[in-house]
Amino acid sequence: MKKRCIALLLALAMMFALSACTGNKPDPGTDPGTNPSPEAGEPAEGGEITVGLYNDLDASLDPHMSSSSAATREILFNIFEGLVKPDSDGNLVPAIAESYSVNSGADQYTFKLRAGVKFHNGKDVTADDVVWSLSRAAGLETGEPLVSDVANIAAVTKTDDSTIVIDLKKPDTEFLAHITTAIIPEGHDPLSEVIGTGPFKFVSRVVQDNIVLEKFGDYWGEPAHLDKVTLKIIENPEALVMALRSGSLDMAVRLDASQIPTLTNMNILEGSSNIVQALYLNNAVKPFDDVRVRQALCYAIDKHEVIDLASDGHGSAVGSSMFPAFGKYFMPELTDYYTKDIDKAKALLAEAGYPNGFEFTITVPSSMQSHVDVAQVIEQLLQPIGVTAKVDKVEWATWYSEAYQGRKFEATVIGMDAHGVAASDMLARFQSSSSKNFINFSNAEYDEAYTAAVSTTDDAEQTKLFKQCETILTEQAANVYIQDGASFTAMAKDLGGFEFYPLYVLDLSRIYRVK
Repeated sequence: MKKRCIALLLALAMMFALSACTGNKPDPGTDPGTNPSPEAGEPAEGGEITVGLYNDLDASLDPHMSSSSAATREILFNIFEGLVKPDSDGNLVPAIAESYSVNSGADQYTFKLRAGVKFHNGKDVTADDVVWSLSRAAGLETGEPLVSDVANIAAVTKTDDSTIVIDLKKPDTEFLAHITTAIIPEGHDPLSEVIGTGPFKFVSRVVQDNIVLEKFGDYWGEPAHLDKVTLKIIENPEALVMALRSGSLDMAVRLDASQIPTLTNMNILEGSSNIVQALYLNNAVKPFDDVRVRQALCYAIDKHEVIDLASDGHGSAVGSSMFPAFGKYFMPELTDYYTKDIDKAKALLAEAGYPNGFEFTITVPSSMQSHVDVAQVIEQLLQPIGVTAKVDKVEWATWYSEAYQGRKFEATVIGMDAHGVAASDMLARFQSSSSKNFINFSNAEYDEAYTAAVSTTDDAEQTKLFKQCETILTEQAANVYIQDGASFTAMAKDLGGFEFYPLYVLDLSRIYRVK
């Protein structure tokens, strides 16, 4: 792997060699996945650990207001629960609801609530809590949904003390994947106190420093092994590695390949990030408002070369906004839709009115080293077509507020994840009217196909339509798609129980000290 990295680097400028492939690129010697945590040992109940996070959570921990930040959802998974929740295989399993049924038109869902579920304040969860929570999230009283995933809800009704019925505005066979929306106490203000039903309860938070969680003793399901988890915010990637090496951190997730080699005191597990990493382009600003320019960039960048250079070969190439864990929806044939062709890229730029290329800025969160590395590789790969890219590293909060929410950017390298296990979780954001369409993609054919996909109750037809959406994103070069990156987890050698999920989840309840 290392030899291939060096060979490819020789084709690039020497200045890039110093920044992209020195020192910290991994050569673990063995597949990191073959060194699992010692789960054969029996769990030692109790104890506490400290887990490193590469950026802070959203300012608000209101679960109905934090659905855009993957890192926040990853942690809130341990505190809040919906009627159903995903397991580590991607299946939706009963949570606050013990069972459910769907009518033939897929526009009415009935849920039977589980008895004995308690909130972290000790009160029982009631049907009224469920009705109020889902009505709040769907904006039934205000007309403004807080959670876009449940905006299709027309009404939530309690038919008896243990049964609720949800009526939808239009059929949606994927609605179950969206009903993971958190249930909170009726009338409760989540900004005043964080109260959920999960295996851990919120204790305290120091912004930009730490979040403390404790085991919830009255949890309805299988209890957490650990008594306490402190989540420590360390945005500097090098400082995070140093903390792992020193033992001040017991664990960190979503590390990239460059951070692994020196962590000899840790067990290293490798999985998939379950994201679509891409050079995301603001389709509303020049020159990216021209499809020919976007296509030119796609022809100039060999994603396999990027993976080799930036990730030492760890990662799976993707060609649209869907990653391999989505199974039947993933289209491997789109991965190499654009093959590297410098002459074709130059011709497209000339046709678009940029015969001498152009300059633009790639804005990247500085705390996310894997995205920084990819941006730096892209910067070099675009030079042969006369395009000059400048990598601007900014703090996460700045990127999130200005680039993602404010859409004030030209291009960015980031990874987009799924909120749940539905294909629509990946594709909804590219509708012209979506509030999450931060790249400002607008295509009438896409909108029509997506609307038809979420409306049909025919599974085969729905799959076909979702794939049509993916194909349009590729053909229109909405973004320069790169990979579903590898995700490394570092754990102290006396820890076990960690599981990779097919979406952004850190399930702290399964982690334990080994006896």
